[in-house]
Formats: sequence, C-alpha cells, structure tokens
Amino acid sequence: MRVLVIGGGGREHALCLALRRDPAVSALFCAPGNPGIAQVADLLPDGPPVALARQAEADLVVIGPEAPLVEGAADDLRAAGFAVFGPSAAAAAIEGSKAFAKDVMEAAGVPTAGYAVCADPAELRAALDLLGSPYVVKHDELAAGKGVVVTDDRAVAERHAAGHRVVVEQFLDGPEVSLFCVTDGSAVVPLLPAQDFKRVGDDDTGPNTGGMGAYAPLPWAPADLVDDVVKTIVTPVVAELARRGAPFSGLLYAGLALTEAGPMVIEFNARFGDPETQVVLPLLETPLAGLLQAAALGRLADHPPLQWRPAAAVTVVVASDGYPGTPRIGDEITGLDAAAEVDGVTVVHAGTARDGGGRLVTSGGRVLAVTSVAADLADARQSAYTAIDRIGIRGGHHRRDIADRAARGMIAVPG
Repeated sequence: MRVLVIGGGGREHALCLALRRDPAVSALFCAPGNPGIAQVADLLPDGPPVALARQAEADLVVIGPEAPLVEGAADDLRAAGFAVFGPSAAAAAIEGSKAFAKDVMEAAGVPTAGYAVCADPAELRAALDLLGSPYVVKHDELAAGKGVVVTDDRAVAERHAAGHRVVVEQFLDGPEVSLFCVTDGSAVVPLLPAQDFKRVGDDDTGPNTGGMGAYAPLPWAPADLVDDVVKTIVTPVVAELARRGAPFSGLLYAGLALTEAGPMVIEFNARFGDPETQVVLPLLETPLAGLLQAAALGRLADHPPLQWRPAAAVTVVVASDGYPGTPRIGDEITGLDAAAEVDGVTVVHAGTARDGGGRLVTSGGRVLAVTSVAADLADARQSAYTAIDRIGIRGGHHRRDIADRAARGMIAVPG
C-alpha cells in the first residue's frame, strides 16, 4: 500500500511512525513534512492535495491538519478517485464552526454545556450575564487550539470576543478526556482515551495552547467510559451528520468533561489531536494503515477488533521561547541523539527545520514532543523527563507536571 500523509507537524510525525510499522505499507510519503518525518517517509513539496496524491500514486491519503479538511481537501481527493481518510468539508464543519457543532449536538440529544452564539457586544454581554463565571468564550472559527479563553475576569472574556463571532458556554467541571473514534460514517471504532494539558504552565496556569503534553491510558477512568461515550455521544453525532447529508468519514475526536451528570462534550475535532496522537498510536498493536483504509473504503464494520500494548505512554511538549504568543524561531536544537537513547523514548518533531548550514533549528511554537512508553505512567514520566533534560533549546520551555497527578492516583471522577 502506498500512503500519502498531508501535513508537517507533530501529529503527522506520529502518524508516519505508526504507518511505517504497518507491514502492508510499501511506500510512505508526506507533504510538506519536517526533518523528523524525513527519517521515516519520503517528503514531497507542499502543493494541491490531488497533485500530491497523483505524484505519490497513493492508495490511501491521510489528511492530518484541520485547515485543509475544512477547506475541502478530502472532497477534491475523493472526486479524483482517491481513498481518503478525512471528512468532507461539510462534515469537518463540526470543528470549523463551534456553533455548527452545538447545533448538531442539540439535534442529536448529546450532553454538552449550555451556550449562546454571539455576533455583537450586546449579545455577548447578555450571554456572559446568563452563563456566569468562569467565563468560557470560543471563537467560532479555526484557531489552532488558541481560540478559547476560560477566565474569571469578565474584561478578559470581553477582549477575547472582540471582533469575532463567538460561542459563550457554561463552564464544565471535572476531569477532561480526549477520545479518538475512527468512523466511516456508520460504524464507529474507538481508540484508547487520553488526557491532554492545554495551559502553558504547571498546575494549569497561563494561557491556552495547542497542547503541552498528554498521557494514555487513563487508570482513573470508569471501566465503561468508552462504551458509554460511543453509545451516547459519538454514534448519535455520526448519525445526525449522515441525516444532514454530511456523513463523517475519518477521525472524530470528542473532547469531554466527566461531570457529576456524566460525560459532556467540550468540543469536537475532525482529525487526530496533537499531542494525544503521540501517546495513543504507540500503544496500538493493530496495523494502522489497514484500519484507516477500512474507514476510507466504508468497510470499518468488517475490521477486526483493535489490539493494544499493555503499557503506558507520556508525551511532553518542548516549546520555543515566546510560545504561545509570538514564538522565536531559528534557535538551534541540540541533544536529540542523547534524548533518543533513553529507553522507550521517541522524539517527535513538530516545529523544526534545517537552516542554511544544515543545523536543526526551531521553526514554530511547539517544537518537539518527547514520548516515552513504559510499564506504567510513573516510569513513562521518568523516562520522558530524563530525555527532555538532555535537549537544549535557547529559551525553550515545557511543563514538569504532565501525568503527575494520574501517576500518583490523585484524579477522581465526580459522582
């Protein structure tokens, strides 16, 4: 099988690593890729998806980022005759528009926070009055994981909304869970649940980011959590999208809060999440390409049950100076070979590039994800941080508490 992955970040590097382990994959391409991906796949220059798929003679195209999905890349590829893992533009609107997602959930009877869609200051003020503090304000558009503010400061909430159509939501309390589900528009196959860390600082302080780390599995989660979420949340949403003539074929990512009333949806994404992909896929023993191809071809119901490694994974993101504001780029990255020598560790590239002299340098806000797989979360944490301490980036920063409370048994589900 010849596989093309579209994208060039940490999620795509993790996807390429997993696809390369699949013996059915005879050729693997990525566009535009990055220096880490170049070690496991042939890089193609960025360009129109259909032209790239033809150049790769792809049997399967996997679209990583949300922007091309929302812009209709999957539609163009399907129209050209390619098998695609990724939803149509109409279905990807579940990530591209928070208001659309809320409308779909309401129609499907899916539990989610109370909300109001606001297009002007008067509507915003009324919504903030009604839904109260902590204020949750989301831009009704793609925002690379940074379009959400959760704050007790009303002025901060109002500034975040200025100039945007926004969705204001009731705050949901409880541990957060990310659940990836592969679907072909009918059948649904869940992957392992994970938990990510969105705030830039330890103890969930500072502004939201695209994600500063993650871990899987969740030792504190109820045994029936995945089955419950698939039954009451994911399957009804998939059915509602199909009813609207926008069947969802690809990866539907449910971001959840486990509240006293049960699991409730915070958000839906239309693709693999970053950094959760970095911890979920290393634990998957089932060949990935076959799973994604079954979804792309509408044959997911016939796919064998998934098999998982009896292990734990932790990933810690190393960010460049200035992130999540304006990141500094061009700083040299050192110590990756020493980091990769730590047992069970893989260094996943996100915002990296080669400069004119061939040095590996930073090229974005989130630079690397250091992922460790070990017997349990405590061991995986130790290995990940041992590896990180060997990496050098001027002004680089990372959280030191990824998976800490879970490893120490300090997370409880309300009720």
